Amino acid sequence: MSGPPPIITLTTDFGLQDSYVAAMKGAILTINPTARLVDVSHAIRPQTIEQAAFVLAAAWPYFPPDAIHVVVVDPAVGSGRRALALRAAGATFVGPDNGVLSAALPDDVRMAAVDSPYGRLSAPVDLPSSYRAVSLTNERFFRTPVSSTFHGRDIFGPVAAHLSLGVPLEELGEPVEQIIALPPFRARRQPDGSLRGRVLHIDAFGNLITDVRLEDLPSQNAVIEVAGRTVEGVSATYEAGADLRAVTGSSGYLEIAAPGGSAAAVLKAELGLTVVVRSR
Repeated sequence: MSGPPPIITLTTDFGLQDSYVAAMKGAILTINPTARLVDVSHAIRPQTIEQAAFVLAAAWPYFPPDAIHVVVVDPAVGSGRRALALRAAGATFVGPDNGVLSAALPDDVRMAAVDSPYGRLSAPVDLPSSYRAVSLTNERFFRTPVSSTFHGRDIFGPVAAHLSLGVPLEELGEPVEQIIALPPFRARRQPDGSLRGRVLHIDAFGNLITDVRLEDLPSQNAVIEVAGRTVEGVSATYEAGADLRAVTGSSGYLEIAAPGGSAAAVLKAELGLTVVVRSR
C-alpha cells in the first residue's frame, strides 16, 4: 500500500496490568506491521458499554478519514451476539453488536432505540442507506484457533488489520441492515423545564462528565444539583474557586469539577449518578 500507514484505534475495558492489550496489538501487527495503533482508552469500567460508546464518540471525529476504530467492551463474548464491521462517515468501526458501536451513529438514528427506563436499554435500529455493515463470519480473516473469551485478539483485531490492508468490507461476511444501538447521550427535559441527566464518564482528573449537552443549558446561570450538593452557574474553565464547579467541557457536555482535586472523590460519585439542571 502507498500513502501514510493506516491508523487503527483501540478502545477496551482490558486495563493495562495484564497482557490483553499487548496480545491484541501483536495480533494486529502480525498481519499488518505498518499499522499505526492509537490507544483511545483501556480504562473503560469493565463491561460498561455505554461509557465505551461515549468515550469513542468523543475521540473518533478528530482522526483522519479512513481510520479504523476497534472497540471491545464485550460482556457477552462467546455467546450468540454478532461481531460487526461498520463503515460510516468516512471511518470504519469494528466491535460487538451490543450497542458499543453507537459511537458511529447519528442521534436521529439512535432515537429509534428503546430508552426506558431512563436510557439504559438498547434496541435494533435501521442503518441509513449511506452506511454499510457486515456480520463478521468469514473465518479466513480471524486468528485461529479462536478463543471463546478473547475475540479482541482473535476476531476484532485481525479483522481491523485486514481492513487496513485494503480487504473490502463485503469479504468479511454477510451484510446487515440493523445493529443494536443505545439512545442518544442527552439529558431528558422534565415537565417543569429542568434537565435530568446522569454521569456517563469520570475522567482521570475526577471530573464528572454528564449527558447534559451545553446547547440544552437554560443559561450560564443554571443551578446544578448533584449528590445532595448545589452548584450555581457554569464556568468556562477549571480555575480555582468553589470546591465544586460546573464546567463547559471540551466534548460539548456539562462537567462537574473540583478545582485542584477530584469531584468524583468529593461526591463519592459513580457512573450513572443523577444530575439535575434548573434555571436560576
